[in-house]
Amino acid sequence: MKTARLWLLIVLLLSTCLCLFALQRGQLIPRSQFNQRSEFTTEQSAPAEFYFSRLRYNSGYTSGGSFGFRGFRGGWSQDFPRADNDCLIVLRRLTRIDAPAPLNVVDIDKDEIYNFPWIYAVGVNTWGFTDAEAYRLRDYLQRGGFLMVDHFHGEDDWNRFMVGMNMVLPNALVEDLPDDDPIYHNLYNIDEKFQIPGEVYVNTGRTYEKDGYVPHWRGIRDGKGRVMVAICANMHLGDAWEWANTPDYPEKFSGLAFRVVINYITYSMTH
Repeated sequence: MKTARLWLLIVLLLSTCLCLFALQRGQLIPRSQFNQRSEFTTEQSAPAEFYFSRLRYNSGYTSGGSFGFRGFRGGWSQDFPRADNDCLIVLRRLTRIDAPAPLNVVDIDKDEIYNFPWIYAVGVNTWGFTDAEAYRLRDYLQRGGFLMVDHFHGEDDWNRFMVGMNMVLPNALVEDLPDDDPIYHNLYNIDEKFQIPGEVYVNTGRTYEKDGYVPHWRGIRDGKGRVMVAICANMHLGDAWEWANTPDYPEKFSGLAFRVVINYITYSMTH
């Protein structure tokens, strides 16, 4: 009987240690941090200086917005929540930005979007908007909001991304951001940028996906020259955050991915 109790105690202790370890690495996220409700406002959490916010949009809309999918397995949710969580952990360690709040999901058709000046969106080759959603995102950006887009590859993905982007910002001028732009020097001096691959690198050694052989560090500015949309094309920074602790994934990719996103965040908070 004593032996059985001893083994039960050992199992419980091991389970507790594993759970704590997983939480530390971002592999096990409390359900409260998934925020799968339709909205999130600052009133639902303690006030914070920064919220790591992901854009939840509809995938599969036709040009008339007649259908779309926004479920947890939609294009918006790729690598969520672990990539976001790992990035938030690094942000807390490397900066003094007050970011105690859990992960945040922002719905494209909710006015709560105006509460969060920095938003991250992935898989944007699948996004689509109604006219009302496109107007809200345009208004958000023109009021000073910042959008970072990531994880889409090749010419077809770019063209589909631009269909949605042109709804949001008609005739927007997309430019390659120069190395001396303030966005690459407001915290870290990032003088060398290279293609940041996803987990495909671990299995194949390739840094590209589809026909996205060349990385593009691009942006869209507002009328005053502020970058309001930062575009990481033919790359996958989210995977670089998520795979940072994996020995098979080179540190140089994760290191650059973290420096870039931290610069984008600090830029959005100071420009």
